Amino acid sequence: MSVLLLNASYEPLAVVSWRRAMTLVVAGRAELVAQDGDRVVRSAGGAEYPWPQVVRLMQMVHFASMRTPVPPRFSKAGLNVRDQRTCQVAGCDERGATVDHVIPRSRGGATSWENCVLMCQGHNSRKGDRSLEQLGWTLKQRPAVPAGTIIASPARREEWARWVAPAFTTA
Repeated sequence: MSVLLLNASYEPLAVVSWRRAMTLVVAGRAELVAQDGDRVVRSAGGAEYPWPQVVRLMQMVHFASMRTPVPPRFSKAGLNVRDQRTCQVAGCDERGATVDHVIPRSRGGATSWENCVLMCQGHNSRKGDRSLEQLGWTLKQRPAVPAGTIIASPARREEWARWVAPAFTTA
């Protein structure tokens, strides 16, 4: 299970494994902010700790990209979160199973946040290397770069909503 790691100022820093989160908490470098239900982590010595969901560092961490926000790298996993795993053709409610280039690569389109969307298999195969205008199709939303770097998994959508911007918890 993944755990949200917050800076001392409660700003999201990263998503870490539950083992890394527990190491930080037990070492006194972080505190438990939210636990995952009634689940517990048992140590070999018999101690029980609440299963972490969100932990916060005790000391502020500063690094260069805090001053200059860096957009997340393009990835299919990130695209699934941004497009909510649904086909982006207006009027279609199918699952978005394939990545489509709005401007086809054969016509110079890049693989980027602004040019890629999820489409169902049917729409993607019908589109081929044609443009949306040629087919008379419109998209549900204009493809854009997400505004931050933390992308929550679908399982953590509501659980992390308090700390992570809504754009990244819509999976």
